[in-house]
Amino acid sequence: MTIQRLDPAGLPAATGNYTHGTLVTGARRTVYVSGQVPWADDDGRVPPEFEEQCRLTWRNVLAVLAEAGMGVQNLAKVTTYLSDRRYREANSRIRQEVLGDHRPALTIIITDIYSEDWLLEIDAIAVE
Repeated sequence: MTIQRLDPAGLPAATGNYTHGTLVTGARRTVYVSGQVPWADDDGRVPPEFEEQCRLTWRNVLAVLAEAGMGVQNLAKVTTYLSDRRYREANSRIRQEVLGDHRPALTIIITDIYSEDWLLEIDAIAVE
């Protein structure tokens, strides 16, 4: 299985640890990760700070991938929902820490989120 970055000439360079598109060939399995939120435990406790919430949400995404025997390298598409534009830089920095050199297709949406306590939500598609 290969995940090929699609960054066509003539488009502005994709910056911020993403690619304009991904071409997946030879995949045997696909995992659709539901929107993950910053819950730390079964009591639904949510850290107050964005950076903590972001790291916790990524931890939850990675836990779903691990359950399927996959990891960051399997991500083909990530969608992040932010509750406020002011979280863009911290979100980008933490995403880069988590993804390393891997660059999936990426969408970031600024929107209301289901719970007022949640500052972000992340869903993803992974392939193998």
